Amino acid sequence: MATINYYLDKADKKGYCPIHLRINCSGRQIKVATGEKIKADDFDKEKQVVLPSGESHTAINHYLHHLKERAEELLNNSPKKSFTDKEIKEKLNDIAEAYKAESQVNIYRDQLYLYGRSYTFVDLFAGAGGFSEGFLQAQVDDKFFDFLLASDINENCELTHVVRYNHQLNLDTAFLRQDITEPDFLDNLLQRLNGKPVDVICGGPPCQSFSLAGKRRKFDKKDDLFSHYLEVIKVLQPKYFVMENVKGILTKEGGKVRQLILDEINSIVDLNEVPKLLQFIKELRKTAQDDSFILDCLTKRIAMEQVHDSKIAEQRETYLKAVEAKFKQFTTKQGNYKESKTDTRISTIRHGLRMLLRAKEIETLRRTIIKEKDQCNVDNDYFVDGFNTFITQLDAEETIAKVRQAFEDLSVSDTYQRDCHDILQALTIYTYSLEDCVRLIGQFCAPKQKEQLAYIMQSIRLYRIEAPFVANASDYGVPQNRERVLFIGCRKDQAFISTIPPTVSAAEKVSVFEALYDLDFVDNDTEAFHYEPVDIKKQYNGTSDYMQSLLRGRHVDGKVSAEHRTYAQWSKEGRLNGRFHYSPPFYVRDVHALDRGEKKFDALHNHKTSKQNVDVIKRLKIILREGDYKLAQKKLEKAGLSSDKRNYSVLKPDGQSPTVMTIPDDYVHYRAPRALTVREMARLQSFDDSFVFQGKRSTGGDKRKSEVPQYTLVGNAVPPLLARAVAMEILQHID
Repeated sequence: MATINYYLDKADKKGYCPIHLRINCSGRQIKVATGEKIKADDFDKEKQVVLPSGESHTAINHYLHHLKERAEELLNNSPKKSFTDKEIKEKLNDIAEAYKAESQVNIYRDQLYLYGRSYTFVDLFAGAGGFSEGFLQAQVDDKFFDFLLASDINENCELTHVVRYNHQLNLDTAFLRQDITEPDFLDNLLQRLNGKPVDVICGGPPCQSFSLAGKRRKFDKKDDLFSHYLEVIKVLQPKYFVMENVKGILTKEGGKVRQLILDEINSIVDLNEVPKLLQFIKELRKTAQDDSFILDCLTKRIAMEQVHDSKIAEQRETYLKAVEAKFKQFTTKQGNYKESKTDTRISTIRHGLRMLLRAKEIETLRRTIIKEKDQCNVDNDYFVDGFNTFITQLDAEETIAKVRQAFEDLSVSDTYQRDCHDILQALTIYTYSLEDCVRLIGQFCAPKQKEQLAYIMQSIRLYRIEAPFVANASDYGVPQNRERVLFIGCRKDQAFISTIPPTVSAAEKVSVFEALYDLDFVDNDTEAFHYEPVDIKKQYNGTSDYMQSLLRGRHVDGKVSAEHRTYAQWSKEGRLNGRFHYSPPFYVRDVHALDRGEKKFDALHNHKTSKQNVDVIKRLKIILREGDYKLAQKKLEKAGLSSDKRNYSVLKPDGQSPTVMTIPDDYVHYRAPRALTVREMARLQSFDDSFVFQGKRSTGGDKRKSEVPQYTLVGNAVPPLLARAVAMEILQHID
């Protein structure tokens, strides 16, 4: 058993004593310099800590504790029992040097002059930073991306970003931790950007409510985030934007959601061109005087596309006041306006107009109720119908539907049917997108006017997009069959991008074994902080030649190339190019630990296995032996090891993994009866090993609603190599 302690060396001329770590084992002694110096009176030899009187005592004590903890883990808890002096010194010196390097302040030359032209990007719904990582990896000739800002609502997302991009990569990237649906989100975003133009926006609005892999829920708080994402695009008007989502979005509501998204994208306008459309309607009004009220409504609705925030509220009020005036004229024709207040049908129409005028306040109420419904997990219970019914009543379209019903119940005579039609049409136009408005305008046009309208719309639409396309991550060097839908919007002054070409062929796809084999030195309930050698011949005996043949040299994007590194080597050494000035990676428990300087520097992070009991291990052994959970059911029943768990996915070493989700015990390692570590799941997502996932490793129960632990960060991320392929395609086209 080794004994480990600290001692002070001789003081220098200023009276400061170097702190050394001393290891005694089997009659031999090893000394490791920590790089820290203190005055002798500030060190407690018995407690082995720096006293509060010492400079930076909190940070130094954490560092000393961490270094000693790693020495004890290496010598007393490692499966390896024999070490040379050199091995021990190298491992501990790596930690000491990393600590000192991260503490230094360095000044570097501006990257722009060294590397060429940069294009800016913003990552919304950033999560762990899969899009961010991929965009920073991309470079085409002298063109690369400059990371301006990321945004998400969770503290651990922010912590992971700050550590990776501000501390480790030394970037000045901002992070906005705020719900995108909050009224002042855009104002805060613009303030953080400080006038800098944004060339590309990327992001994947959360989509659990319509995921094919998850439970569908009505009025999930994540359902309306697309519109807020598009609102940011309307304001910033980047050259390109990319939205990532699950495949299920293509068929949600019978394809209506897909079409709605495309309509909304096509409704983003070039503000300089809107007057052309308004002038067209003005000319059209001259030949369609009977429809002047509807055409005026269309003019007002389209004019709203030119403004945002507070000004749009004024325009909405002007619009609805005009409809209300039309309704007053109608009630005057029908009888006494004041007496009509006692009529339930008239009151319904009047109150409906009032509710539409109060749309902002009602939407705030609706959003709050949906969040609370989600927070309380209201679903599949006696409460859900009441909540959903009430939330439905707050929707503008439902309000208009009740107004429509009230008009029908009035049994209006033929003389005034046109008035009813115009009022209802005006309310419908109020909810229209630009595309809806254009379709209606077309109904008032003669053939030549339709041609003119089509020409105008070509110039007024700011973005071009034909259709979303499905991308499988395995086609881009990711060892995972993860199908995702990508919407790529191309501003009209930029080259059109309709798809992202695969970077690997079917025969070149990266296998699970390539991704994970060198991490396969951990057992149940263990944590590794250093890489250990893996003996493939010993592990696989008769099949070792085949397993060895799975390891192939590859280009960074996955394409097979004998002259390049293997996938595992890329993961260890990193896929970011030389324009970044690295500081050593580290782990912190939370934002408070970061503030206190309680950083843990290791050669390997996030590689801890779960503690599984004997029965779970036996169950996994049977499943692993059978190769499939369903095929193992009978043997599990016979052994008394049946489980209520819906599925276990056994990884196939020579194939790709299924879609990586957020729960680690959904997967069984291809060789050992255990779940995957965070680092192994990150490898399957194509994150570099230097990308450290911060905070809690996992969580459960209701905490999953508010916490985003390491496994969730990994499982919800966009694979960086998929994001890199997207970024490369944009760099090749952007002007």
